[in-house]
Amino acid sequence: MRLVRVVAAALATGFLAAFLFVHLAPETAMRLAIDHERSRSGLVRKEIDLAGGLHYAYLEGGSGPPLMLLHGFGANKDNFTRVARYLVPHYRVIIPDHIGFGESSHPPDADYSPPAQAERLHALAAALGITRVDLGGSSMGGHIALSYAAAHPGDVASLWLLDPGGIWSAPPSELATTIDKTGENPLMARSADDFAKTFAFVMSDPPWIPRPILDAMAAERIRNFDLEGRIFQQIRDDKLEERIMGLATPSLIVWGREDRAINVATAEVLHAELAHSSVVIMDGIGHLPAIEDPAGSARDYEKFRATIADRGGADERS
Repeated sequence: MRLVRVVAAALATGFLAAFLFVHLAPETAMRLAIDHERSRSGLVRKEIDLAGGLHYAYLEGGSGPPLMLLHGFGANKDNFTRVARYLVPHYRVIIPDHIGFGESSHPPDADYSPPAQAERLHALAAALGITRVDLGGSSMGGHIALSYAAAHPGDVASLWLLDPGGIWSAPPSELATTIDKTGENPLMARSADDFAKTFAFVMSDPPWIPRPILDAMAAERIRNFDLEGRIFQQIRDDKLEERIMGLATPSLIVWGREDRAINVATAEVLHAELAHSSVVIMDGIGHLPAIEDPAGSARDYEKFRATIADRGGADERS
């Protein structure tokens, strides 16, 4: 009994210390948590400057065919950290912060449309010695990945499209309806409370994050509010349909059935546009499958990669 009491006391002390640390030093706790997740996934933070002065921060890990993963609007490279854990054994995984987000450059007057971002990423790939790449993209990142493939079809071996934007002819989402009716954008955050609401809006099955750490995460979004407003409008103004009609790049389209940001019906609209695509609908998942179910998302992706490898569609890369 004495041993049980000692162990119980030690556990209680540990939980109390962790509770106090999270509440008294949330920024430090957030950074340690991020570093821990990156380490578990075999990812290392790197940076590079491109000709013209643009600075990219990115995560990299693993070896094999290059797989570049593109985060969505208002996010950063760590949106793919958890799913990368299942990918680095098979691929050289590269996850950049888009220009305008995270630790990459934030030029105030740049063109942030998906085609412009795609050209920057094409230059980033070249700077990293990559001539042919598999692309994955979430939301805005999917919009950019499709733009990249449309502009450089010979340089993209496959596409992994997780609730991608840009197909605005599809039925409207709750997000689009809210913006059109109220002028308020649930994806934008002026305050920590706004960010908490955004976090709940974009995911049906979010990972648990203590509120002090969530508030620390909000700081980046709050600082970037004005620029993100401009970027969001440029995304909304860019329509993909004509550019990607008949695109032959092998593509896996993934959608969370509970997505409130982009209507799940968009999956079939996009499927009809792409010549060689398949669709996976994930039950109980919202707008961010790679965060909500990283293991399941990775399994679906591995099945897709196996099918295109069998057809010889993704074998020749630098």
